[in-house]
Amino acid sequence: MKFKLIIAMVREEKTDIVIDTARENGATGCTVITSARGEGLTPVKSFMGLTLEGQRDVVLMLVEEHLSRDILESLCKAGRFEEEPGSGIAMQIDIEDVIGLGGQIKKIEQEIENEL
Repeated sequence: MKFKLIIAMVREEKTDIVIDTARENGATGCTVITSARGEGLTPVKSFMGLTLEGQRDVVLMLVEEHLSRDILESLCKAGRFEEEPGSGIAMQIDIEDVIGLGGQIKKIEQEIENEL
């Protein structure tokens, strides 16, 4: 079984939307890293060294490769990444090897069988 790591960097208020959407589309879990800071094309203005923009969350999801593209596209749509500048981005990375997913692999296999 092959996996992809989907990384979504989103505004705090979009985190739950991203997690719920990923689960609805086959993700079996995630890790959230809170209070990350990002910068896009235009640097954020600050007031006496404090940024005026809210923090970002980084959501990491290890998903089976057959499900990854659908999950990625659904995150983009639900999070309105293309419609609302600065709302978030998501990407996927190939994973060479994974350990520690024994319990989740059975559920993933079952979901893949249902899709086929």
